[in-house]
Amino acid sequence: MSADLDALRGALLAWYARVRRDLPWRRTTDPYAILVSEVMLQQTQVARVVPRYVEWLERWPTAAALAAASRADVLAAWVGLGYNRRALALHAAAVAVAGDGWPADLRTLPGVGPYTAAAVGSFAFGAQVAAVDTNARRVAERLGHGPPAALLPPGRAADWNQAAMELGATVCTARAPRCDACPVARWCASAGRAAVAPRATPRRGGSERFEDTNRWVRGRVVAALAAGDGLPGDIAPERLERAVAGLVRDGLVRPVEGGFSLG
Repeated sequence: MSADLDALRGALLAWYARVRRDLPWRRTTDPYAILVSEVMLQQTQVARVVPRYVEWLERWPTAAALAAASRADVLAAWVGLGYNRRALALHAAAVAVAGDGWPADLRTLPGVGPYTAAAVGSFAFGAQVAAVDTNARRVAERLGHGPPAALLPPGRAADWNQAAMELGATVCTARAPRCDACPVARWCASAGRAAVAPRATPRRGGSERFEDTNRWVRGRVVAALAAGDGLPGDIAPERLERAVAGLVRDGLVRPVEGGFSLG
């Protein structure tokens, strides 16, 4: 088992070194830059994140720079990335870091959960911990060699975490795993018969249109206020009222004289 595990580790790390995507956050060990990337990548595709990540760091290159920005400016810069509360959590984390430095337990920062703490810890600080996102978890489950932490090569957690996530994102995917292209198929318990995640089925009578959701309305409101246009005028009043009330409750929008403003 130990020899197989060592061979598996070596094969995956060698594969990653050959084929890894050249993503900007992989070129740095700056914890702030890595935190920005991890927050942006939550439920957002890599292709959309790359240009926004570069723009963000050009505008706010340090935690102190972001901490000095207004909440309204941060929200406006976030438009199009979705889940705007992430922007406010990132801003709050920057305020905490600018004031007190990086904490020993990264989970004490606003908006930082176990995965993000492990990712920043391993990629920026060299912590020997498993960063288990959806892709890394799927890879570990299909390999069948124990939990993600058991697969970590001694002293190479950062490389392994990136490699496992890369494999899950590009080869060992949820619905179309390419076992014939997998560098570790030889040691995989699921090779050739990986369980495929079922596609979500719409609820009976439900709508799949994003434009019918409250989240879509919230996004329209934030984008309109960021552009200085006021509230959108083409949305049914009851939908608009519900969305604005939620945004105010979440601290994303505030009432001002004559209307509403971000943050």
